[in-house]
Amino acid sequence: MKKYFIQSTPFVVPTTDGKLIEEHHGLATTNNPEISIAHMIAPPKWSEPFQTPEFAEYTYIIKGKKQFIIEEDTIILEAGQSIKIEKNTRVQYSNPFDEPCEYIAICTPAFDFTKVHREE
Repeated sequence: MKKYFIQSTPFVVPTTDGKLIEEHHGLATTNNPEISIAHMIAPPKWSEPFQTPEFAEYTYIIKGKKQFIIEEDTIILEAGQSIKIEKNTRVQYSNPFDEPCEYIAICTPAFDFTKVHREE
């Protein structure tokens, strides 16, 4: 049995907001509940509702900028920067800028739609 797995066919999560989500490892792709690793591209002027997920999320910015509203703080990350947001933290992710934002997101435990708790 091999002690490694090369992922070359990530699961492309269907979206309606123009955001590209390619999950390389996680529940949808490899049935791994411990971690999810996704490559994402958020289009200009993209945003999603506030949420309070039951998982920690790490984000590493490859290109562009991404805005985070974390409880009362507004933070803008640029290429080469990363952040860890603890689980059970109210956060909003957005790209209010004029260029796409490409980044890697890692969730521990794995991203799970039933544990995101997005606000309406």
